[in-house]
Amino acid sequence: MAAKLYCFGESGNAYKAALTMELAGYDWEPVYVDFFNGEARSSDYRALNEMGEAPVFVEGDLTLTQSCVIQLHVAEKTGKFLAEDRNEIMRWLFWDGQKGSGQQGSLRFLMNFLPEEKRPQEAIRWLKGRVLTALATLEGHLQGRDWIVGDAPSLADFACCGYLYYPEPFGFERKEFPNIDRWLDGISALPGWKHPYDLMPGNPSDRA
Repeated sequence: MAAKLYCFGESGNAYKAALTMELAGYDWEPVYVDFFNGEARSSDYRALNEMGEAPVFVEGDLTLTQSCVIQLHVAEKTGKFLAEDRNEIMRWLFWDGQKGSGQQGSLRFLMNFLPEEKRPQEAIRWLKGRVLTALATLEGHLQGRDWIVGDAPSLADFACCGYLYYPEPFGFERKEFPNIDRWLDGISALPGWKHPYDLMPGNPSDRA
């Protein structure tokens, strides 16, 4: 029986989990969460995940939340993407949660998914500075490296790329980060890679 991933295409955190499963050849299927119409705040969804967040992974009697927990489960079950230094992989997973996706997702939401008149410009300017500073750290780390940890793709790569393929602007311009640009090309060249809007249901055009 295929695992279910409750997700939506606009979510970079859901993408991290979905991409890991897809590249690992995991048997899974997406279940669309209508996030922008409040489904994640409903009592039914809160019964699934009290945090009211996506993604949620369900496989038989097992329910997991938080994308990195799902990534680790998939990697441990398949034996893939954990072969490099585990401490380093975990270091970058935690970095992504705090400095990477944790900030990029908020900035992208404020800049694109709030009505224009409700976008808090002061907060956006402050958060954009934080995002660009963190991306500069990743850019420097990738100098002379194909992958974030070791000589092969790992969970660290699939976590830290979560929001960086999206077309909506949030201050990140690939041409300004040549090492990140090259690294993203390397990930997208992996067999089975898909863009988030092709991998999961849900697209801003659906609400246009």
